[in-house]
Amino acid sequence: MSKKLTIKEWNEDERPRERLISKGADSLSDAELTAIIIGTGSGEESAVDVARSLLSKHENCLRCLASASPESLMSVKGIGKTKAISLIAAAEIGKRISKARSKELPEIYSSQSAASIVSPLLMDLPYEECWVLYLNRANRLISKTRMSKGGISSTVVDVKLIVKSALEKLASGIILVHNHPSGNAKPGESDKTQTKILKEAASYFDITLLDHIIIAGDKYFSFADDGII
Repeated sequence: MSKKLTIKEWNEDERPRERLISKGADSLSDAELTAIIIGTGSGEESAVDVARSLLSKHENCLRCLASASPESLMSVKGIGKTKAISLIAAAEIGKRISKARSKELPEIYSSQSAASIVSPLLMDLPYEECWVLYLNRANRLISKTRMSKGGISSTVVDVKLIVKSALEKLASGIILVHNHPSGNAKPGESDKTQTKILKEAASYFDITLLDHIIIAGDKYFSFADDGII
């Protein structure tokens, strides 16, 4: 059996680090980017081979890899404590960048633009949270607020508190957002009922419930897009 070449023995234009510099990070595959983070392979496999094994164990999904425990990472041959720490640190930097971007106050012009603000905060949570986006008449975001934190399958939607906060912030529109840790974005009957109650209560104060968005992993459901609000 022929010995596998190490990355240093590859042609220069095939090495991940050199290609990142010459062609940009977006030219690299997920495995190649992961290989750069872990730095080295095992005695038998290159860093890219180890990275492929890592991704394979975690559903070939970078988000799944970013949420993996140290134990899960270290169960892959070639990944020790130091490499696991590097992977977790890199994932945390990515999450913080996403959260920092979500702190900007953009114009909300679609369900996608609304979901992108809160999704980084909710998509990986193992429990439900309820958030509200408060908008002015120009659909500019005034603030985003976590209203409640619940269990695996439910969280409290306090209609009085949401409307009170909207009045205090002089908001003209609100968007209700919560997550489904199950990964199923489809709304339940309780979601529909809560939406109807909040919409009616807000309307008494000339405040419009613009949407109710359910975040489920990297997917979302919009009541407005589906025409049920």
